[in-house]
Amino acid sequence: MHTPQSPFLTRRSLLGASAGFAGLALAGNCLAAPVQGKIRLAGWSKPISEITNILAEPDKGFFKAQGVELAYLPGAGGGDAIRNMLSGQADVAFTDPGSFFMALDKGEKLVAIYDIYPQNVFNVVSLKSAGIRKPADLKGKKIGVYSLSSGTRQNLLVMLHQAGLKESDVTIVVTGLLNFAPLMQDQVDATAATDTGLAVGLRKGIGEVDVMQVRDHLNISSDMFVVREDTLRDKKDLLRAFLKGYRDSAAWMMANPDEAATLAGKHAIDGTQRDINLDVIRLRNASSQPLQAGKPLGSFDLAALQKGADAYRALGMVQRQIKVSDVVDTSLLPGA
Repeated sequence: MHTPQSPFLTRRSLLGASAGFAGLALAGNCLAAPVQGKIRLAGWSKPISEITNILAEPDKGFFKAQGVELAYLPGAGGGDAIRNMLSGQADVAFTDPGSFFMALDKGEKLVAIYDIYPQNVFNVVSLKSAGIRKPADLKGKKIGVYSLSSGTRQNLLVMLHQAGLKESDVTIVVTGLLNFAPLMQDQVDATAATDTGLAVGLRKGIGEVDVMQVRDHLNISSDMFVVREDTLRDKKDLLRAFLKGYRDSAAWMMANPDEAATLAGKHAIDGTQRDINLDVIRLRNASSQPLQAGKPLGSFDLAALQKGADAYRALGMVQRQIKVSDVVDTSLLPGA
């Protein structure tokens, strides 16, 4: 299904897009293992090209091969994914560490089970003419974010913290699906974005920009699979099969980016331009690589994640000390 898209729609900018997806049920068509059960996955986004490995399930059947029936529930940010899981609408949340930490801080009993994108993909982009070269230059500026519950805002706050700035030192503007358009129209001085968002913006003629990478300050994971403690306890075998299906889908997209770019045109609401699909898929493949060389897909870097938790506490975004080794369970990782 395709709907006419603004030229600036991409990744987390599609948070607010309405494409008529109340939920996307995915079922493979290849020879499958005995059915173990259904996993409802709460996403942070609509069905977009960077999650083509998930959207390709009807064609590739990676989850079905493990006996898993997959259903994808779109969302509007990592916080939304967790809320949909906590409300019982989903079994697994596809969410960012900041949203995970903030839910833990509120007393939710959650566990991270797979590191989807160990590399930090967030950035802050400004036009060259703005003269914003370092985090300190953001003081007093208007900065766009995709949504207040998205990783763009949370990673922006991490970057501000590096310069001794607080959220109150800048004006945050929710740009939603407009993405880079407000930047080009001088409605904001900078925009908090991602690598894929920037790639599309550059292809759409945003012009010369300065880019500050959050990973240069804190290379914390971008997204993880998170579950409730009771789900982990009650559905271990099903979750293990789900993770194997996901790992196989991610490995397929890494090995076959061209095929994935073609399938994005079939399944992703922003997949109308194959060359852009390919750019996005290659970036997402790169961010799926573990931080530590030689580790399998899905592996966590607990030291990096702990730095992230400590940074969120220093920011005041969480109040209590979070010991990440207590809230990460790697026992279900394929090969673990």
